[in-house]
Amino acid sequence: MLYYPAPNPDAKRARVFTRHDFLHSLKVASITRQAERNQLLICMSHGCGLRVTELSQIEVQDMLFVSGVARSEVSLRAAITKGCRQRCIYVTHKQTIAALERYLTFRIKHGLGTELTAERYRGLSPSTALILTHKGSKFYLNTKRRKNFAGERVDYLACDSLQARITDVYQKAGIKQGSSHSGRRSFASNLLHNGASLDTVRQLLGHSELNHIMPYLEVRPEKLRQMFEDAI
Repeated sequence: MLYYPAPNPDAKRARVFTRHDFLHSLKVASITRQAERNQLLICMSHGCGLRVTELSQIEVQDMLFVSGVARSEVSLRAAITKGCRQRCIYVTHKQTIAALERYLTFRIKHGLGTELTAERYRGLSPSTALILTHKGSKFYLNTKRRKNFAGERVDYLACDSLQARITDVYQKAGIKQGSSHSGRRSFASNLLHNGASLDTVRQLLGHSELNHIMPYLEVRPEKLRQMFEDAI
């Protein structure tokens, strides 16, 4: 069985993005190679709280009905999630929907993972990965080893090549400490800032314990001030 590593408390945390950071990174992504793909990666990371390994393994049939209509509620298969826990994400933000449509159109236009007939899944092969390399292949998952919470050496899956694509966009945008995990941290922190309970954040991130979500959260100063105002 493959595990994910325990977070390193001494490591620098991925930056939590402001709205400006997010929009700026999308603008920069629009002028990169594979712009449609890179914009979708950023939108799904920030808008759905997805890990990079999950992004690399989502398939066309996860995102589309057979008719070709995009799903607003997407079930992440247990096999691709951390801890093998199935969860749902919701592709409802207008920028994420638009980015998905642009990328699907790009794939169809360039024949990336397409079939002879367009009657099902818009002509895309349902079992192909949603996110593909520029050559039209699935991003490679590599096995790494690190200590878990118990201090034991365990193997876990990583997708370094896809992670590098996301980090490269943030570097080009001049965003310091931006990484593939920034979207997930920003997603969680924005939920908290907008009034979501910790348990709701836990469920949407797909964690089993509340204490597992604490490394993701960053409370904004204005939220802390408001909490003091509302204390009595």
